[in-house]
Amino acid sequence: MTARTAEPDHLWQQGWYTPAQRLDSPNFGPRPEGACIDLLVIHSISLPPGQYGGEAVQALFTNQLDWDAHPYFSEIRGLQVSSHFYIERDGSLWQFVSADQRAWHAGQSEYRGRTNCNDDSIGIELEGLEGDLFENAQYAQLIRLCQSLQQRYPIAHVAGHEHIAPGRKQDPGPGFDWDRLKLSLDF
Repeated sequence: MTARTAEPDHLWQQGWYTPAQRLDSPNFGPRPEGACIDLLVIHSISLPPGQYGGEAVQALFTNQLDWDAHPYFSEIRGLQVSSHFYIERDGSLWQFVSADQRAWHAGQSEYRGRTNCNDDSIGIELEGLEGDLFENAQYAQLIRLCQSLQQRYPIAHVAGHEHIAPGRKQDPGPGFDWDRLKLSLDF
């Protein structure tokens, strides 16, 4: 793992971003030796699809989801996934896995000539439905987070789940304002 000039120590502790609410997920592992964390992957999620609020996403990422609480949950029963970060509609920020570790967010994927994007990326989930618009509070939080990640890691690329797993995933979808994010990053 390669790190850039670190931000002030109070913002990062062993890959944990201190402004985020920490909720540890068991769904992670070590990054491969020599992995260069240079990709941000933007996702969208809502559980059940199209319903916002509640703690179902946090429960999913920590293997605590009540599979019988909603009919949709039976379709994803037993799924073990995580993301590094999750941003709710109001801009609240959660972290589930240290950015130094490999979260299970990308699945089968390929980008910039590399397969298995989990190895060298940081996954950020936005509460939303693919194709829908996202809130100003989410963009503000996402931009702050991405700028901090860029100062901490050699981030050189940003992509959607739809870009690294085309045909399999469609998030965050056409409702996401890529220009708004990219204009704030240092590429």
